Amino acid sequence: MVSKALSRKEETIAALVKTRQDILTKVSTLSRADRERIFLGTWSIKELLAHLAGWDFTNADAIRSVLTGKVPSFYDYRDRDWQTYNAMLVGKYKKNSFPELLATVKNSQRKLVEFLRSIPLEDYNRDFGVRFRGYKVTIQRLLESEEKDEQIHYQQIVDFFKVTE
Repeated sequence: MVSKALSRKEETIAALVKTRQDILTKVSTLSRADRERIFLGTWSIKELLAHLAGWDFTNADAIRSVLTGKVPSFYDYRDRDWQTYNAMLVGKYKKNSFPELLATVKNSQRKLVEFLRSIPLEDYNRDFGVRFRGYKVTIQRLLESEEKDEQIHYQQIVDFFKVTE
């Protein structure tokens, strides 16, 4: 049982790291003009990267909340596609300098992964009694949601820039 739980925790962390690396590898090959091009609603690559960094910090805070039996504060901003919250994150983490933004995105995930590795295995999918509209909030579910979101964003980047090549 413990090895299965450890495997799931490590698989989730590895998937987060791999997907982020895939995104960063792809965006690093784009021209300056492509990095500025709007491709996702009102977002360019810069806004998307700021969004990713923001969710790393958000999930670290959310995990701290779950560990203490509290609903993460980001749920206060729940609206269609998290538009309000995402706009706030982009405003907070977007940098004009692309290298600075890349460093921020790498650093935010590094800090999140270090924090995740410090969490005891038994707490990873533990039910701390945290619910949002009847949905059980666990550390595992928060991370799986982030990883799924990043996979979707990676595919959006690939699809859009495949068309523009």
